[in-house]
Amino acid sequence: MSKQKHQPYLHACNAHLHIIDPVFSNDGKAAAQIGTIETYMQLAQEQGLERAVFVQAKPFGTDNSCLLNAIQRFGLNKARGIAVVDQSISNQELESLHQGGVRGVRFSVWNPANSVISFDLCEPLSHRVCDLGWNMQLHMSAVQLMEHSSVISRLPGRVVIDHMGRLNPQKGTDDPAYAFLCRLIDQGNVWIKLSGPYLNTCDGYPWNDAAKVARAFADYAPERVLWGSDFPHVTEKVKPDEWDILNTIDRWFDTDRAKQLALVENPAEVYGF
Repeated sequence: MSKQKHQPYLHACNAHLHIIDPVFSNDGKAAAQIGTIETYMQLAQEQGLERAVFVQAKPFGTDNSCLLNAIQRFGLNKARGIAVVDQSISNQELESLHQGGVRGVRFSVWNPANSVISFDLCEPLSHRVCDLGWNMQLHMSAVQLMEHSSVISRLPGRVVIDHMGRLNPQKGTDDPAYAFLCRLIDQGNVWIKLSGPYLNTCDGYPWNDAAKVARAFADYAPERVLWGSDFPHVTEKVKPDEWDILNTIDRWFDTDRAKQLALVENPAEVYGF
C-alpha cells in the first residue's frame, strides 16, 4: 500500500513494539527477527508516532540491555519500556530499570514452550513493583486468562492485556474471555492493547474479524484502550505493510476523541509521559 496521509496526533504513542538487534547478547534467534532502533525511529518519524513503548523481546530473556538502549536512543522523554525480570532481581536493579524508563513487567506465556518466565511470578512481582507505578503486562490466550482469572482480578496496580486478549477469532466477542475482560476493565485498573490483528484473525488481511473485536473494546471503554503496531511483527513470515498497520487506527476508532484517548491520553496515564 502507498503511504497514505494519516492525520497525526500531537504526542501520539505506539504502545507496543519490539526492538531486536542481534548486536546485543541473545539466544541466537535475534538475527532472524531484526527490527533495529534506527529502522523504527525512521518509521516513527514518517508515521507521526512521537512516543513509543518498547517491549522486551524474547531472544534477550531477562537481559534488558537492548530495551534500555532503545529507550535511551529514542529519548527518555518520549519512550518507555516493559521489561522481563524474574524473582532474583534486586530492588536496586528495579530502581535502575525505572530510572532507565521501564514502567512494567511482561509475562508472555501464550506459548508455554518459549515462555521466559512463569506466570506464577506475576502476583509476587506485582507487589514488588506496585510502588514504582509499574504495570503488569499479560500476553496470554483467552483460555489462559480464564484459567488465571482469580489471580489477574486481584493484581495490585495497573494491568495491561496484550493483543486484544487473544480471543478465539472464530468466536470474537462471544468468547467468554471478552466478558471477563470487560469486567476487569470495570475494576478501573485494566487496559487492553489493541494490536496484532494478524494474531486475532481467521480471515487474514484486512483482518475484519480482528477489527470487530478491537472496535468492541474501543466502544466499551474508550478510556481503557491503547494502540500498538507490534513492529517488527516477529510472528509473521510475510510482514504486513507498516501503513496497513497504521491505518487500523482509522478502522478501529470512529471519532477524533476516541483516537486522542487511545493514542495520547491513555498511554500518558498508563506509562507516565
